[in-house]
Amino acid sequence: MPQQPDLLGPQPLTVTPAAGLAGPRLWIRRLVIWKEPGGEKVRDVTLRPGLNIIWSPDGSDDATLAGQENAIGHGSGKTLFCRLIRYCLGEDRFATETQRDRIGTAFLNGIVGAEVMVDGTCWAIVRPLGVRRRHMAVANGNLDEIAAGEGTSTGLEPFIEAVDQNIITPALAELVRPRTDGPAWPVALAWLTRDQECRFDDVLDWRSPTSDSDSPIPASGREKGPRLEALRAFLMAITPEEQATRAQVTSLDEQRRTLDQEIGHRRWEIDRTQTRLVSALGLADQSLPEMPLLFDVMRKTAGERVAAATKLPAGGSAELVTAREEYEAARAEWVRLDGERIRIEASIPLEARVLSEIRGELPGLSFTKVEAESPVCPICEVPIDRALAEGCSLSHKLPDAAACRQRWAQRQTDFEQQTQKLQALGQERTDVLQQVALARQTVEQFSSRLAAIERARDAREATWYSARRLQDDVERMADLINAQDAATRRLRELATKLERERDRLGAFWDKQARVFGRMSEKFDPIVRRLVGHNAKGRIVLSGGRIELSVDMGGDRTTAAIDSLKVLAFDLAALCLSIEGATRVPAFLLHDSPREADLGLSIYHQLFHMVRELEKQAEQPLFQYIVTTTTRPSDDLTREPWLVLTVRGSPGHERLLGCDL
Repeated sequence: MPQQPDLLGPQPLTVTPAAGLAGPRLWIRRLVIWKEPGGEKVRDVTLRPGLNIIWSPDGSDDATLAGQENAIGHGSGKTLFCRLIRYCLGEDRFATETQRDRIGTAFLNGIVGAEVMVDGTCWAIVRPLGVRRRHMAVANGNLDEIAAGEGTSTGLEPFIEAVDQNIITPALAELVRPRTDGPAWPVALAWLTRDQECRFDDVLDWRSPTSDSDSPIPASGREKGPRLEALRAFLMAITPEEQATRAQVTSLDEQRRTLDQEIGHRRWEIDRTQTRLVSALGLADQSLPEMPLLFDVMRKTAGERVAAATKLPAGGSAELVTAREEYEAARAEWVRLDGERIRIEASIPLEARVLSEIRGELPGLSFTKVEAESPVCPICEVPIDRALAEGCSLSHKLPDAAACRQRWAQRQTDFEQQTQKLQALGQERTDVLQQVALARQTVEQFSSRLAAIERARDAREATWYSARRLQDDVERMADLINAQDAATRRLRELATKLERERDRLGAFWDKQARVFGRMSEKFDPIVRRLVGHNAKGRIVLSGGRIELSVDMGGDRTTAAIDSLKVLAFDLAALCLSIEGATRVPAFLLHDSPREADLGLSIYHQLFHMVRELEKQAEQPLFQYIVTTTTRPSDDLTREPWLVLTVRGSPGHERLLGCDL
């Protein structure tokens, strides 16, 4: 009897091309490097669908370097070749800053161009290597003519937009769009053309910071969430509904976290307010019930305090007005009397000075009166009687004795009157001082009475306001408690809704896990082909991460196996792209995967397996570009698979044809 097939045993790698697929949807047909526009071509490399090997042989592997066994295959330009392809596919930089400066110096007007096929349309892409700033991407264009011309720069946006629209598709691009208006193709390009510096360590490590590559999302490091979501979207393992649910879960979780913090802060404020009110209301020494009964006790006590404050003597309004009027009247009288005192005290010195002046005039007037009664000639000092008797030849003027007596008498009268006036001012000052003292006492009495009435009023108001404030604080605490209860209910509702959305998200994960199950159907036979039939490979989407496992008598996690997992994952995704089960082209660019510690036998198996994938159709439905320093097997060290051989020395054998 014929033996039945083992349906549960290891299954071979099978790839069923998508209906109507006649070739790769995106592939590089040609890469050209010019010293200057329209000038000498430094390199003109033709590539093909399927396997494309760029080899930089070590001295021992290269028959053309006889006697130079110590020559190494590094430094030939393999990584630069990969970076130039990425540059032509839309990446912003083609090397590290130091290397760009060196290339720009050697190729001041240098340019690089590529013919990129997208769904049968040839895009001619030209980009500068030196000082030029002309970036061109022309559909159905002639690469050589565009490179030699001086047309207006179009930028790479038309090409990137074409890939986004035709291969990534707008609906899926929305799931991985790194910015509001940014394209999705650069994200896919980062995955499909991993940096050599990442050394195939992790399936989600695409770009290394040391390579100075540009990526629209963090393409390496611990923050793997955006890369995982992008990868799932490209593998069609996420839907807009799931992403909306995930955004809802994130939003709900953030709301729950914020609300939980608010509840904690409000709880602290309620406890602090309650402790303060219990002390202020004099309830600290009493046996108090729990909330909400405690709140009723506090509200009642606060109300009693307000009522008691209302009954305090208020110092009636009329009494206060009368006291204030009496005080103002007494003070006005005191001010008037004090002003009178000031006036009198200012007048006394003036009047005393006038009296002194009068007193000083009296002796002179008395002498004048005596002289007038016995006059003497003012010229010759001879008595007038004698002058009249004998005659005087010098003076005939006689003094007026009556007028002198009248002036002297008037001054005597003025002196007596001024003396009386001065005495009267002194008495008046004495009387005013007594009145001022009495008025001051009256002012102080009315002031004390007014202050007492105002103090009584202020004390009542302070007591009332304090009681009222306590009452308001009790009500405010009631509002806090009500808000806390509402927030607690809202938190429970959020927790319920969050749990429900998480369950929905889990259902999405279970559903999308089937996609990774399908991918495992490619991953497992690839692993078996590379390391042996006893190995088992599996891909699992779990806990927000992709888990790759290789079982060889137990799960292996060595550096070489980790690199193998990543390599096999990329090849499995390539197979799914051929089947039309992804939203990325069946295109891979691997820069020296052997450098990631892959064994030689694994390396050879990799090349042969990719070669066998070419036979799935009349022409290869994918493009796999790989660089290596390790010699491929003899059957692959020839055309069409070996498309370029470069060497680290001499300089003209390097990719750019010179030493930098």
